[in-house]
Amino acid sequence: MGSYHGRSMSNLTPAEIVSALDRHIVGQQSAKKAVAVAVRNRWRRQQLPEPLAREVVPRNMIMIGPTGVGKTEIARRLARLVDAPFIKVEATKFTEVGYVGRDVESMIRDLLELAIKMIRSQQAEEVAEQADQAARDRMVSLLLGEMTAEPETPPKDPDDAPAEGGDDPSHDPSHDRVRARMRLKLDEGFFDEREIEITVREKPTMPIIGGGGNDQIDPGLGSMLENLMPEKRHRRKMKVTRAIKILREEETEKLIDHDRLGERAIERTEQGGIVFIDEIDKIAISDRGGSGDVSRQGVQRDLLPIVEGSSVTTRHGVVNTDNILFIAAGAFHGAKVSDLMPELQGRFPIRVELESLDRDDFRRILEEPDSSLTEQQVALMGAEGLKVVFEESAIDAMADLAAEANERLENIGARRLMTIIEKVFEEIAFDASEMVARGEKSVAITGDFVRKQLETVLADEDLSRFVL
Repeated sequence: MGSYHGRSMSNLTPAEIVSALDRHIVGQQSAKKAVAVAVRNRWRRQQLPEPLAREVVPRNMIMIGPTGVGKTEIARRLARLVDAPFIKVEATKFTEVGYVGRDVESMIRDLLELAIKMIRSQQAEEVAEQADQAARDRMVSLLLGEMTAEPETPPKDPDDAPAEGGDDPSHDPSHDRVRARMRLKLDEGFFDEREIEITVREKPTMPIIGGGGNDQIDPGLGSMLENLMPEKRHRRKMKVTRAIKILREEETEKLIDHDRLGERAIERTEQGGIVFIDEIDKIAISDRGGSGDVSRQGVQRDLLPIVEGSSVTTRHGVVNTDNILFIAAGAFHGAKVSDLMPELQGRFPIRVELESLDRDDFRRILEEPDSSLTEQQVALMGAEGLKVVFEESAIDAMADLAAEANERLENIGARRLMTIIEKVFEEIAFDASEMVARGEKSVAITGDFVRKQLETVLADEDLSRFVL
């Protein structure tokens, strides 16, 4: 059993997970409960004896529901909540061997790369102070070297002048005092606007071979090719503040344990990774049949071993997919879950149906979630110094118009709200700075104002399809 525990996974109960999801997503309680239990079962599995734990497989699930009802958002928020690597893929991007498309195994390689970024970021935080001190020490040395190389430009402070006498200043007892004074002035921002020339290392990038993209290249070959490519270095002139940032990044790289980084990332991917496979209904084989059925069948057959549990070779090592959580989703308008291969269906034992959103749901979405759409607009205009106040009639009007547009046009769920609110604020967002300059410090958004902004679009059905 691995030792991985997500930062929050070990102490969040299903009820707490649902409560946290409620802060961002309106409704869909069945789906929230299902993902909460699936994640909690991972933690429960880690508490079991090894022989029994091996027999417990992830509770993969299929979310069924129209677009824009929260399927992707639930999975994405869940991953953030438990600090798990998360990747969303479209099933239609994958095709069986022989057809143009991406290799199914590439989703696991991409998931591992995300895990590496997460672990690296955490390690960088742990060594941040040490890296900053080392970067500033290097900058002091560069500044001293620059000053000794330019004797005709003496320092403003006589105390900052490098000690004379002796070829090696480190043997001069006054050298430490000079460095200490220089470091103090550096920390105080004395040299912030000064320009200095430093050597910048540029990490080599592997050129794309053929037309398939680098994710199609054998991981071992790709790693070997990158190692063969020489590291590029060039001199650049920049301000001290920018130079310190680059030096800090270099020092961070030195302090990070890269060997352990790969091991920890693989462990986190295997024990905590979440893969969200969208549009899975598009690879189901319908009763009508057609020329694409062969390709769709091939994608299902390629997905099956990944979801069942297999070993995927990556440039950082082998990743076992046995305990990765797979969440599939689709509208299933023209197909049914039963149209998927029986073996693939069996690997998704949990089925959750998400409800379509109505006018009341839209109203709640506009107001209730943390960082709601209305809250975002208030903050954006606030950055210009313009206060925005939403009246209840405006919230009602936007909810009504979203529901009406989804009914008349294509139903795209909550995404319709984004389009409507952007249209409502189209003129205000453009004129905000001028409004403040004229002395207009606030603006009230009313129901009449909302309808006025959208009346031209709503009156023309063809324009509605294009704009909304």
